[in-house]
Amino acid sequence: MSKCYQLIGVPGAGKSTWVNAQKWANSCVYISTDKFVDAHAHDVGKTYNEVFKDFMPHAVKMMADEVNEAREAGKDIIWDQTSVSIASREKKFRMLPNYEHIAVVFRTPDSAELARRLASRPGKHIPMNVIESMIYNWVEPTEEEGFTEIWYV
Repeated sequence: MSKCYQLIGVPGAGKSTWVNAQKWANSCVYISTDKFVDAHAHDVGKTYNEVFKDFMPHAVKMMADEVNEAREAGKDIIWDQTSVSIASREKKFRMLPNYEHIAVVFRTPDSAELARRLASRPGKHIPMNVIESMIYNWVEPTEEEGFTEIWYV
C-alpha cells in the first residue's frame, strides 16, 4: 500500500528542513504549494510574498494535479503543508483514500526560536497573527482520524 506522510506543523517548525535531511524521502513525491510559489517567484524575479496572493490559486491547482498523478502512479507522497486542523488533514485523506497515512508532527518552537526561523526566510514573511491563528487552531492528530502511525519529530 502506498504511503502519504502528512507533515503537520506551523511555518518555521522545521518540516521542509526535516524532509531535506531524509535520504529515503528522495523516492517519494514531494507535495507542497510553496515549491510552486517559490519557483514562480524565481522565474519572474520577485519574492515569495510579492507573488503569493495572485499565484496561490494556481499553485493549489498544480499541487492537486501533482497529487492525482502520484496517486495514479501509486507513488509514496510527502505532503508538506501546515495541516494543523482536522479539516485540512481530512482533505488529504479524501484525495488519497487507499493510502496509508502517517502523521509527522513538528512541535511549535518557543516564540524566540520561531521568530528567528521565520526571520531567516528572506522574501517570505508570514504575519504573526496568521502564525498565532495556526497555533490557536492546532488539533493533535490521532489514529481515530485515520492515521496508521504518528511520528513526533
